[in-house]
Amino acid sequence: MAQQELKRDLANRHVQLIAIGGTIGTGLFLGSGKAIQQAGPSIIFAYFLVGIAVFFVMRALGELLLSKAGYQSFTDIAEDYLGPRAAFVTGWTYWFCWIMTAMADVIAVGVYVQYWFDIPQWVPAVICLIILLGLNLLTVKNFGELEFWFALIKVVTILVLIALGVVLLVIGFKTDAGTVTAKNIWGHGGLFPNGIQGFLLSFQMVVFAYVGVELVGVSAAETSNPEKNIPSAINKIPLRILFFYVGALVALLCINPWTGLTPAESPFVKTFSLVGIPIAAGIINFVVLTSAASACNSGMFSTSRILYNLSKNDQAPSRMAQLNKNHVPGNALLVSTLVISVGALLSKLIPGQAFGIVTTISAICFIWVWGVVLVCHIRYKRTRPELQANSKFKAPFTPFVNYAVLVMFAAILLIMLFAEETRPALLLTPLWFIMLFVLHAIRKRKGQASHAPLEQTHQ
Repeated sequence: MAQQELKRDLANRHVQLIAIGGTIGTGLFLGSGKAIQQAGPSIIFAYFLVGIAVFFVMRALGELLLSKAGYQSFTDIAEDYLGPRAAFVTGWTYWFCWIMTAMADVIAVGVYVQYWFDIPQWVPAVICLIILLGLNLLTVKNFGELEFWFALIKVVTILVLIALGVVLLVIGFKTDAGTVTAKNIWGHGGLFPNGIQGFLLSFQMVVFAYVGVELVGVSAAETSNPEKNIPSAINKIPLRILFFYVGALVALLCINPWTGLTPAESPFVKTFSLVGIPIAAGIINFVVLTSAASACNSGMFSTSRILYNLSKNDQAPSRMAQLNKNHVPGNALLVSTLVISVGALLSKLIPGQAFGIVTTISAICFIWVWGVVLVCHIRYKRTRPELQANSKFKAPFTPFVNYAVLVMFAAILLIMLFAEETRPALLLTPLWFIMLFVLHAIRKRKGQASHAPLEQTHQ
């Protein structure tokens, strides 16, 4: 029988690229078009502000993970500081986050393949899931290698765009949209052309663009040297993401004014086409395809590990904790993949709304998970001062910054309530939490009932 422990087979480069690959995806390549239309050039500030907030969440998570060797994810942390009910709700919510996100990504894979081949969307979606499942069932190192190369394609594309923007800016290149100049950023209605309202409405898509960065926490149990790799990844990745997002957006808006971009098309495709690259649409379609596959790959990894940890903590069926001979939670991976495959069905039932609803619910649930991390860190500092005093990776400006970021997250949820597009998903999401609280209460009652006869026998 295989030893029932996850294998530590991820190197530092895997950990860093896992988080980058899980984050840079549809939120930037597709969602940024819609966000730019809502906020105009002020979208740059929105990405910067959310990026800074996520960095502080990551620092809090990093300190908590390294404060106790037994922690494998933030569900363990939630149980330690907020109790089993919070761990149950947070663990299943995080699983739900990635299930929803992976559903959207696998649907997108089918759409992108249709660019080249006239086949039903579900065919490439299923093929993608089968390939990713097969690779993930083998070893965790396969997941790391696959995600490394997926992420590398996206990173190279963004770096090329930024470099291209700098060159065109220096030589004053002229496109069909006009001269490439920094004035394009503020020269079409100012930095806030749609006012503060447009700026605030863009935050939902910006939050969704950053989901996945906390995968460093999920992969903590599988790093070869957590004490070295986790701090390194946490300190570097948020800054890199800020560079990729803010740098890419600045380049896009210098080459093409925000008024020339529409939500219906990728701003990347539009920009590469403007500078005279005829095969731009094909190139970017390939990048977006690998981007969707990458995010789906991250989702499969994350959901299987969350189910594994929930089972280990007796909050999910015991079979979900069984590892195969390669030290991979095979049952949990299979169950998660089957649920993700429901995404193809959703695309048939609500084709025009599926992606928007799924991504909004995902963003809301991620805000919950990030918020739980911050609350746990506040309690850690208050109740375990000896651990905090000996910490080698202290989160800065705490607890003030924790409260500030929590207020920011609450404000974003409030904005979603007033926005017509996000209001339905926001009003539906509480049903998920109510269901989890009820399920936990039922499980607790059954557990107490099963122990009662044993206690009477011993009396």
